[in-house]
Amino acid sequence: MTIYALSSGPGISGIAVVRVSGKDTAKVVKKLTGEELPSPRMATLKKFNKIDTNELIDEGVIIWFPGPNSYTGEDLAEFHVHGSRAVISALHSSISKINNCRLAEPGEFTKIAFQNGKINLLKAESIADLVSSETEIQRKQAINIMSGKSSDQFNSWREKLLKILSHIETKIDFPEEDLPKDILSEIQKTSDQVSSEIENIIDDQKVGERIREGFKIAIVGPINAGKSSLLNYLSKRDVAIVSEIAGTTRDVIETHLNLDGYPVIISDTAGIRDSKNEIEKKGIKLALNRAEDADLKLVIIDVKNADFTGVLKDLVDDNAILVVNKCDLLNGNINENLKKYDHVLISIKNNSNLDKLILKIKNKLENKFLSHGDILITRERHRQHLKQCISHLKNFKNINGSEEFDKAAEDLRLATRHLGMIVGKVDVEEILGSIFNDFCIGK
Repeated sequence: MTIYALSSGPGISGIAVVRVSGKDTAKVVKKLTGEELPSPRMATLKKFNKIDTNELIDEGVIIWFPGPNSYTGEDLAEFHVHGSRAVISALHSSISKINNCRLAEPGEFTKIAFQNGKINLLKAESIADLVSSETEIQRKQAINIMSGKSSDQFNSWREKLLKILSHIETKIDFPEEDLPKDILSEIQKTSDQVSSEIENIIDDQKVGERIREGFKIAIVGPINAGKSSLLNYLSKRDVAIVSEIAGTTRDVIETHLNLDGYPVIISDTAGIRDSKNEIEKKGIKLALNRAEDADLKLVIIDVKNADFTGVLKDLVDDNAILVVNKCDLLNGNINENLKKYDHVLISIKNNSNLDKLILKIKNKLENKFLSHGDILITRERHRQHLKQCISHLKNFKNINGSEEFDKAAEDLRLATRHLGMIVGKVDVEEILGSIFNDFCIGK
């Protein structure tokens, strides 16, 4: 089948790009233009007409990419037209009337590129991350993965294990021949090295996933301390209801933000206090669970009620920032108990010291999570395959005696298979659907 879709963003725009890919792409171009194919890879001004009435749809630019020298590896064309809904709808309608043409599914262009060997699976995923990136740090991470350093590393480990496997299989095929001591030593050395390097990559505090999905920040504290007001300030809009009535927030309110370049997911939670109300008690339990799961906690308290013990005190740890709100009500010195803690004194009402709080949040995120390494795990799928690889390498290391060479070979095969699954070196049809469904249509 030949597929087509709008590849630029939906909505009114100056220019829209409709992409077509497949063996009948040339037929689509000829029917819409009424002319022969334009010169390859050159922007050519053409009139696009409805194929049934020859009525003019629009005048725009077409770029013709004959396969295999295209993004998908197939014949591909891009129609650059004016970005109105009417023009796009008319163009889609005309293409749909051509035999063997259908609307593309999410990520199908990139899926075809992968299947035709134009890109590996890791690069395909990084393309999706680049398209959906909202902050500079997300863009940089996606570009870093697209550069190929991660896939080169995974392939390097896989090739080393395949070399070991070849020696093991030689021993299986020729059992009467003993492996030289230097080869046995090299096998053990290489296996330990690969296992150690993978363990170092896994021990990364999930930096890649956090950058891709957003750092989790939970705002917790007692009732009426200003939690919802802080969420609204950071969001620059009224996300949560602010009221003088105690216990207004019962559920977790969550919003995604770009905090000075950092992708964050901030959660406002129910005020923590002793309550007999069953709904409020459930809200407090959710608040404590969210605090435990967060990458960073903002424990906010009222400067007038600064004595805190028990649960609140336990929340103030290395993974938290103590925020003392309503400093505009402070008459004299701050409570002595608070001087023991590293804290930020703010007033949301008077917009006081909030810039210091944001800077402290940024420093916490940078110090705790940012990594300068070239190899980052950006998906749980990658992490699980790497863990499985290490597991099989440990099994391989524990094998003793030539009578277990068959089992050793199988463990090495499985280890290399899991590395291959990350970059798509083996049959991965069972995971392709879940990966490419996350793409937007037209990519």
